[in-house]
Amino acid sequence: MSILRSIARAHAQQAFNPTRLGLLLNPFYFARRGLRDAILSARPHVHGRVLDVGCGQKPYLSHFDVSEYVGLEIDTPNTRSAGKADAFYDGRSFPFDDSSFDSVVCNQVLEHVFEPRQFLSEVRRVLKADGKVVFTVPFVWDEHEQPYDYARYSSFGVRYLFESNGFEVVESRKTISGVRAVSQVLNTYFVKINPFRTVKRRLVFEVLTSAPINLLGELAAHVLPENADLYLDNLIVASKRP
Repeated sequence: MSILRSIARAHAQQAFNPTRLGLLLNPFYFARRGLRDAILSARPHVHGRVLDVGCGQKPYLSHFDVSEYVGLEIDTPNTRSAGKADAFYDGRSFPFDDSSFDSVVCNQVLEHVFEPRQFLSEVRRVLKADGKVVFTVPFVWDEHEQPYDYARYSSFGVRYLFESNGFEVVESRKTISGVRAVSQVLNTYFVKINPFRTVKRRLVFEVLTSAPINLLGELAAHVLPENADLYLDNLIVASKRP
């Protein structure tokens, strides 16, 4: 039993900021590693008073050295009970004054926004004139958080979305690609069809299925040709246009 508790603790620690140990424990190892690395690369653009839109558990807060970090969530019973957000909004208007923030970060949220133009208009409104936004946006991922899953964006689509809504794209790049992306999709499949109901049994099933897939995917990535057109997520860094 103590061994299982140790595995569960390590599994939780590897959730959003995986080390190499995550290859053995985290069914979302490739996706989370790609997102973590994207966030780290964008740190120089994030400073001052920061707004995290759709902050969830604030998994990347420790990566930023900023004066204030404000988490914003859509107002639901679940987000209220989670206790991590500092402010809530109605799905349309952010509860902040114009030009309130030096930077805005938003991770894996845009696919849940039914009206992206109105959403980006609010992001732009609360951002200072010289401020920047850092977004991660999925491209290859299963349908999730149903029924609030509305869109997937290619690298071209997400760039167009920002440029047509008052932003200048500073950086656009893809995260995990090729056979690693295929491995992640396979792991996501097994997570969804997990036949067990108890937390402990679900955990054991996840570890037993994801570890060999992760290891084979990492090995195959060093052998097979790369395919940069098949990838998991987009990173967008953009500045507010006058």
